[in-house]
Amino acid sequence: MRIVFAGTPDPAVPSLDALVAAGHEVVGVVTRPDAPSGRGKKLRPSPVAVRAEELGLEVVKPTHPRDEDFIAWLTQKAPEACPVVAYGALVPQKVLDIPTHGWLNLHFSLLPAWRGAAPVQRSIMAGETITGASVFELVAELDAGPVYRTLTEEVGELDTSADLLERLSHSGAELLVQTLADIAAGATPTPQPDEGITLAPKITVDETRIDWQQPAARIGALVRGANPNPGAWTMLEGQRFKVLLATPATSLPEGLQEETLSPGALHATKRQLLVGTGDGVLELVQVQAFGKKQMAGADWARGMHALPEGFERDHEENR
Repeated sequence: MRIVFAGTPDPAVPSLDALVAAGHEVVGVVTRPDAPSGRGKKLRPSPVAVRAEELGLEVVKPTHPRDEDFIAWLTQKAPEACPVVAYGALVPQKVLDIPTHGWLNLHFSLLPAWRGAAPVQRSIMAGETITGASVFELVAELDAGPVYRTLTEEVGELDTSADLLERLSHSGAELLVQTLADIAAGATPTPQPDEGITLAPKITVDETRIDWQQPAARIGALVRGANPNPGAWTMLEGQRFKVLLATPATSLPEGLQEETLSPGALHATKRQLLVGTGDGVLELVQVQAFGKKQMAGADWARGMHALPEGFERDHEENR
């Protein structure tokens, strides 16, 4: 099939590779303009732009898909379909109408659940154990178009959003290839139900601040969903302290009871960094202090010379 692919971040790259490998005629790739990145904030091309250029494909980077130059370019390319994965801009109706079979969006949720920019993060933060991916026809309303295909994926107990998105980006790529084969065979999509709609707006830094009064399971889900970006955090000695992975403590050092640690109180042993919550104790598996690299929670605790206020160390464990 003659296609123009649209996508921007790393999770879109497997789909581009899969479409090329499947033998589709990729006549162009659309991605977001170069953006500041890294400590120097230099302008850098998107991961999709980099991969497309490696594959020898034509790349365009419109400021917005409503730009007249882009519309003329896409019309001239005359694609039969435009597969899209995390492109990052709303496509106007007159552009949606250009390809014969429309724009086919790979979305990382089981629609109509988690419509929006952060479906993987939101599903983990909500404590869900099953999620998936959907390929649907893009329409003007956000993620509301009829669905061609879906797949399901289990959410592991320790899955971060990065872990889950990595798996879905590869299985979803195959789902997208299968959908194009369906369309070539004359398949039509199924409208989404009116029930079960949930929204997945972009995660903000403010909402990832940890409330230690919350149950341990809820805090753990927040931490995993916010990893890697923007990261769950708390304040420690006036500075932001990130928690990148936390799990319910399966064992406690001798003499320490769950009720001993009030919500937010820290306790360290040679092997564990523990914190009290609203209903139990969490082990902080991976942390990142302000201005530091991420590290194991126990390693961070052992490196502390002046202990923060409210910090307890198990001296017997550290003899």
